[in-house]
Amino acid sequence: MKDEVPNLKDYSARLRDEANMDLADIQAEQTSGEPTKKTQIIAIYGKGGIGKSFTLANLSHMMAEMGKRVLLIGCDPKSDTTSLLFGGKACPTIIETSTRKKLAGEEVKIGDVCFKRGGVFAMELGGPEVGRGCGGRGIIHGFELLEKLGFHDWDFDYVLLDFLGDVVCGGFGLPIARDMAQKVILVGSNDLQSLYVANNVCSAVEYFRKLGGNVGVAGLVINKDDGTGEAAAFAKAADIPVLASIPQDDDLRKKSANYQIVGTAAGPWGDLFGALAEEVAGAPPIRPKPLDQDGLLNLFDSKDTGGDVVLVPATDTDMRGKHAKPQKSLEVIYDEV
Repeated sequence: MKDEVPNLKDYSARLRDEANMDLADIQAEQTSGEPTKKTQIIAIYGKGGIGKSFTLANLSHMMAEMGKRVLLIGCDPKSDTTSLLFGGKACPTIIETSTRKKLAGEEVKIGDVCFKRGGVFAMELGGPEVGRGCGGRGIIHGFELLEKLGFHDWDFDYVLLDFLGDVVCGGFGLPIARDMAQKVILVGSNDLQSLYVANNVCSAVEYFRKLGGNVGVAGLVINKDDGTGEAAAFAKAADIPVLASIPQDDDLRKKSANYQIVGTAAGPWGDLFGALAEEVAGAPPIRPKPLDQDGLLNLFDSKDTGGDVVLVPATDTDMRGKHAKPQKSLEVIYDEV
């Protein structure tokens, strides 16, 4: 049983060393086109359903078209990061495959869990079945399995990690807490809940920076941008750049629903995702300035958020109800006995 407990001590240290390589040197070597093992490890966070998978599938495909070697790793228990890339087909997860192979007395091979399309290499860590385990611990175990598969020997320009942002569990915060990425990219929209999640991630980055961490926020991708401006206002207030604004467009919605890649120079959205790829490559990790709750609410009209509501304290009478009578306490006050 002891061997089944993930031990990330050496793994996280090695990945942290890779992530702490000077970003300017990595960018210079990637621009020069010379072979390099220096990799930009980027963690992407956002509210569930905000469009991280859509953004990442098209971004990674565009990067590959631009000649970069890209590894996309889904770190969400829903295991849907790679669905768009593979035309809706479910990718066998590392954890599921590892469990099945272990029961059969077999070893996991890279071809069992990593697949490629359009120059992008992609895999899903996966997670436990609903109600049968801890998703965050599954992520930790998945990273351990990656090391056994030879992660540190792989040669990629970019490793993109797709993380769920709604949950504050330490497993999902691994790249930030352990300096396992150089930078974080946020995906949000012009709605309070997605910006609430983005702000929470900024708070986590700031917290670990105070403890000596090095991870920073590269910027915000505004998805389904309807032009109302709240997401851009949040980015300005948090002192992070907007990397791209992906419009709320019916063509994008239909193609996404039909699992069609739009991050290609051959399509009408190629320029948008090409520009995003350039921004992601060059954006430095910034120390964000997370907002407090009132600051976040003030980005929106108070009529829409209830920002003008005043907290009214409850009284003991309120809690007892109008028909209840005070009951004499049975507590013994020894000073009066």
